[in-house]
Parts: sequence; C-alpha cells; structure tokens
Amino acid sequence: MRRLTRTVFAAALATTLAMTAACSSGSTASEESAGGNGGSLEKVTYLTSFANFGRDSYAWVAKEKGFFKEAGFDVEIKPGQGTGAVIQNIVGGQAHFGTGDLTAALLLYGNGQAKDFVSVAAIHQRTMAGIATVEGSGIVAPKDLEGKKLADTAGSVVRNLFPTYAQLSGIDVNKVTWVNGDAQSLMGMLASDSVDGIGQFVVGQPTIEAVTKKKAVMLPYSEVMQDLYGNVLFTSSKTAQEQPEMVKRFTGALLKGLEYALANPQEAGEILKKNVEATNAAAAAAELQLMAGYVRSSNSGTVVGTLDNGRVAKSIAILQGAGALKQNLTPDQVVDFRLTPQS
Repeated sequence: MRRLTRTVFAAALATTLAMTAACSSGSTASEESAGGNGGSLEKVTYLTSFANFGRDSYAWVAKEKGFFKEAGFDVEIKPGQGTGAVIQNIVGGQAHFGTGDLTAALLLYGNGQAKDFVSVAAIHQRTMAGIATVEGSGIVAPKDLEGKKLADTAGSVVRNLFPTYAQLSGIDVNKVTWVNGDAQSLMGMLASDSVDGIGQFVVGQPTIEAVTKKKAVMLPYSEVMQDLYGNVLFTSSKTAQEQPEMVKRFTGALLKGLEYALANPQEAGEILKKNVEATNAAAAAAELQLMAGYVRSSNSGTVVGTLDNGRVAKSIAILQGAGALKQNLTPDQVVDFRLTPQS
C-alpha cells in the first residue's frame, strides 16, 4: 500500500487537462454572459471524475438545461483523470470543483499525499469501484486476479484501494501486476487483450461491452466493503471557507442535473453525445440507469447528496483496520458538513 500511495501524485503531476470537450449551445454570447436574474455569470471550471462517460453526464445536463446558469455560473467542464489528479488540480487552482471517490481521498489525506480540499456533497451513497474484465479472461472471482495484469490510472480509487480489497478478499496482492493507462485508453487496452482487467466503476459495464464486443465480468469492491461512499463533490478548503454560499449554489445546480439525468437517462445520453462526439449515447443512458441505485439511499427520506459523519467514520475505520492509513483521520478533515445537503 505504501508503494502505491507514493506513486499517486507522481503520476498525477503528468496528467494534463487535455481533451477538453467544448459545450455547444444555442445561446448567444450576450445570453451566456447573463445569469437568470440578469446579472453577470461567474466563470467556474469543473472536472468530471474520469473522462466523459455516461456516469459523469449529469454535469453536461446541468449545463445544457440551464441549471448552472440559473445559479449564476458559466461552467467549463473538463475531463478528469481520477481522484488524485482531480484533487491536485483543485488545490492547485486549475479548477474550482470536481468529482472523485471519497475513499481515495481518505487514502490520500491519511497518507500525507493531499490536503487543503474538502468534500461538500455525495454523488454516490456507496462505492462503485471495482475490477472489470470480460468473459474468457479466466477471471470470475477475486482470487482469479492472482497472476493477472490489470491497468488503471495511478491516482484512481480502484488502484489505490486494491490492497485493502485484496486483503479482505484473500488475494495475494504481490501476485497481481498493475500497469498504467489513462481514462480514455483503458477500455481499448481490455479490448485488445493487452491486459486481463481494468479498474472501472461497475456501471461501466454497458460501455465495456460496447467497446470490447464481449460480455463484461465485474468484481465490485462493495461486496467486501459495504460502508464506503462512492464519488463526492470536491472543492478547495479555501473556496469552502471564503465562498460558502457560492459552493452551495454550485452544489445545488450540479445535484439538480444529477437528478434530472437519472430521471431522463436517454435524454442525458443524447446531451452527452451532443457535447462529446465520441459518446455512445445508448451506453451512456444504460450507465445512468445502473447508477441510480448507487445515488439514492436505501432510506427513502435521505436527500440526494447527503454525507453522514458516522458513515464517513466507518469508512476511515475500515481503512485503518486494513493498515491502509499512516495517520489518524477524522471525518471533518475531509468533509465540510456545514455545506453538505441536509436530510
């Protein structure tokens, strides 16, 4: 685990914010510069969690449907490259907001690899992290990963949480080889048989099958780590402290886009296709349909986006119990509960 966490930011430093997808819109320049109340829009840069798959399409929905504009923002959406890179760019001032996995953030903070960021809303109430492969790879259960080669970005939650997953699943972590890949190339690596599996959110199954033309096999981490949150919305500690109302407005608009995308997955897939030409709209819609169960809590009264102090503490305890954290950590070091949606 120590070796893996040391590599997180070394690899993240090489990550660029290339492949920015331009948002097409029918609005005029003057309309774009004015908010819903006629005032000027505040320019904000937002990073997706991992490229531009269907699971991240809700940000494009919030932009296309005018939710960001109504909240007073002109948002530039850029493709992220995993949690480590997203946090690094937020802290470094290259972006105002971004999404990434809370467990990965706990690992980074708890091992001295990141600071000066906070989580302000949950996107997923449970982790979607896992290993993805295809039929014929010889992988049908966690133990089958021994002797295999897997690919992922160095800063992804899947890769950095793997030692904990391996320990809880009875896998000899030293018998698994990891190689680097970026968000855009991972599925191609799997399709070409250059690797046996890839780190991937479990809702990526439809896209994997569309790319590889084979039936996907998913190994969700949630089967052995059920208390972990999935993706959350990050901002810098400085922004949270100095502009709390701005953070709340942005969060509200993004979550409005999330709920609309889940209720209208086909439309959301088409919106993503409109803005990111390489999108498979049908696969994007299917990802959103699978993601709905991870966004909405089993407690029907829980508001989308909420983060519970006790559950975050349990997540920390799981990582500490597996020896994955070098230092003590408390929930309020990584979550600003003043700004999270309240149930």
